[in-house]
Amino acid sequence: MGAAHTLRELARVAGGVLHGPDRSVRHLSIDSRQPFDPQHTLFIALAGKHHNGHRYLAELRTHGLHSFLVQRGAARMEEGDSAIEVDDTLRALQRIAAWHRAQFNLPVIGITGSNGKTVVKEWLAQLLAPAERVVRSPGSWNSQVGVPLSVWGIGPRDTIGIFEAGISEPGEMDRLEPVIAPDIGIFTNIGPAHGAHFRSDAEKAREKAGLFRHAQVVVHCRDHAEVHQALAALPGVKLIGWGRGPEADLHIAAQATGEEATSLNLHWRGEAITLHLPFTDNASVENAMHCIAVLLHLGHLPETIDRGLAGLHPVSMRLETLPGLNNGTLINDAYSNDLASLTIALLQLARTAAGRPKVVVLSDIADSGGNPEQRQAQIAGLLRSAGVEQVIAIGPTMREHAALFASGTRFFDDADALLHAMPQPPVNGAVTLVKGARRFGLERVVQRWEERTHGTVMEVDLEAMRHNLNHYRERCGPQVRIMGMVKAGGYGSSAVEMARFLAHEQVAWLGVAYADEGIELRRQGIRTPVLVMNPEPVPMETLHRHQLEAEVYDRRSLRAAIDFAAHVPDAPAVHLKLDTGMHRLGFLPQDMPALLEALHAAPALKVASIFSHLAASEDPRHDAFTRGQIALFSDLSAQLIAALGHAPLLHIANSAAATRFPEARMDMVRLGIGLHGIGADAQEAAQLRPVETLRTVIAQVKELPAGESVSYGRKALLAAPARIAVLPIGYADGLSRRLGEGRGRVWVHGREARTVGAICMDMCMVDVTAIPCAPGDDAVVFSPEHPVQDYAADLGTIPYEALTSISPRVKRVFVQGT
Repeated sequence: MGAAHTLRELARVAGGVLHGPDRSVRHLSIDSRQPFDPQHTLFIALAGKHHNGHRYLAELRTHGLHSFLVQRGAARMEEGDSAIEVDDTLRALQRIAAWHRAQFNLPVIGITGSNGKTVVKEWLAQLLAPAERVVRSPGSWNSQVGVPLSVWGIGPRDTIGIFEAGISEPGEMDRLEPVIAPDIGIFTNIGPAHGAHFRSDAEKAREKAGLFRHAQVVVHCRDHAEVHQALAALPGVKLIGWGRGPEADLHIAAQATGEEATSLNLHWRGEAITLHLPFTDNASVENAMHCIAVLLHLGHLPETIDRGLAGLHPVSMRLETLPGLNNGTLINDAYSNDLASLTIALLQLARTAAGRPKVVVLSDIADSGGNPEQRQAQIAGLLRSAGVEQVIAIGPTMREHAALFASGTRFFDDADALLHAMPQPPVNGAVTLVKGARRFGLERVVQRWEERTHGTVMEVDLEAMRHNLNHYRERCGPQVRIMGMVKAGGYGSSAVEMARFLAHEQVAWLGVAYADEGIELRRQGIRTPVLVMNPEPVPMETLHRHQLEAEVYDRRSLRAAIDFAAHVPDAPAVHLKLDTGMHRLGFLPQDMPALLEALHAAPALKVASIFSHLAASEDPRHDAFTRGQIALFSDLSAQLIAALGHAPLLHIANSAAATRFPEARMDMVRLGIGLHGIGADAQEAAQLRPVETLRTVIAQVKELPAGESVSYGRKALLAAPARIAVLPIGYADGLSRRLGEGRGRVWVHGREARTVGAICMDMCMVDVTAIPCAPGDDAVVFSPEHPVQDYAADLGTIPYEALTSISPRVKRVFVQGT
């Protein structure tokens, strides 16, 4: 971590006032659950649209932390606290980081762009590491908060820094530029990401280029016109452009792509260079070219660069959460290891565990430098602070310092020794973080301890879901509660993991269709209130036992609830469903006299909410009907409130109505498909982020002559020679037979491959004649780049059906930005 500073120094830099004793600070924290040494940590109480760090000061005091950066008047200090008071804690954090950066004279590389920032950063770190001690952003920390926390990590032994910066609104880069203060810049590309607040790609490029106002040199792709124009407008900044045209400083004269590698013939300052990449896709070539240009600028020899490129490996930018053996959960972070990323991973472990046992498999930290005993003591302290029940340590350094770790820690020389002793996870029902430097091969542990090995996976991006949740929170305002709908297996994404995530994000309610779904949530330790929107009779005693609350929608369900409440003092509250035009479940207007009479005669019955369901809130053609439903609901609910003598929660809005009908938001909105990135219209869709990716792998590639047939029924006869890829996904996985015979498609290396012949139960075939590919390559069914809306259109249905039709046998993998 970074060098130590005093609170007095930081108060001066931040423009604040220090109250209480001065202390030494080595760590900065913005999350009360983050494991850190409390004696030398400064907690920064950020206050934003969806959070307020000042709420957690009391909790932090119980853990021994008493150094705080707070906004003036936002928190009451207690005896023993040291508090820096400022006007704006985020701006203070950025000023502190900029000042810290200025204390060091090392060269710094700053990276921005729409895509590829993290990969370029990690590859540069790999390529520079043999000769340099590299400090870099952990994971994808490129935000207004992530950048200063990353830069704080610069220490006196570091020889070069690499930090990435991303923005989503104009003006944000002005605040990040002095924090990174790059000497060398890399502008990767410009694309549609975070485009909602920019009028054009050109404007976005100009804003991002602000990172390099004081840089000496900036590397970019000369072929991206908006990027080149934005950089050319920076006075006094030297540009190095690579590209396929002769005007490029680093010119790609020829490119040869094989099945597993790419050969590049380059021209650089009058010299011909040949380099080789262990990748074939265009994105990897582009990312590598940025790295090559920087290395050539720094004076690295071509043969040295070529050796480094041969050792590049894919970058895992996100933590994967996947089902494990013994009813457990695995968090896969088996490709990198340093103190900063360990802190992030332990935080994710805490989020995922939600009360379940925590196990950590951890390897020696590669190239840690410094005092080994001090570093191991830091690691042991982080594990203790995170409340890890069992630690499994891999490597000689951790074994050598075994006395620093908790009793019960088990030590192994390598992954093979661990798997020999523990062929399965050691604690039933635990959440196990597997984290280590690549050379220890801990991915083998993940592969062995996974519950399923089916090559087809549904990837669920929880960072995207958090973005979507916050989008609706911002739209609706803090006074409107959120119910997260997790019925139908969380819309195909796994109800339990989605519910855990939403519970962590503190939604007010969870909604399920059937009691069985709610009971499973309770079995998994989820305590958030659950509404069962149940169309079948379930004994009230069962709901009571599992603390579930039922929808009451007719005379029968009302009588059951009233009878149970009359005999059980703590009977669960109920939710009254009104039929305002959907004509599914619910009391009709003509039922109101009897309903009002029954409620008046049942004072023991507790009513938590009154709600209804909109029939066509997403369709402008039916807006008059929707407004009529809202008006009728308001009238009927007012009658019920008068009869009850108190005001239960009112809710009628689904995702579309939460956006399109502000009057429908009332006390709570029920979010379903919107959480998955499906907007009410194109404008909102551009502001949301797709959550799910369905992908499989190529099992085999066949060269077939003209006249051959493919799949059952010989419905596909090849008119010309073709290369056919066999994919292990079929209608038993949810890939409908309707997508056969060319009606469906997947994407291989970003290129469309149409289905050939009939979809089989467990497999399908696609035409890859024009696509270089090999067994083991990914084939994407839908993803953020290839939206599920398009997949649903190919099916002739809606995204709801497309997502919920994916079979339970398809492994769900949950990813979080690191």
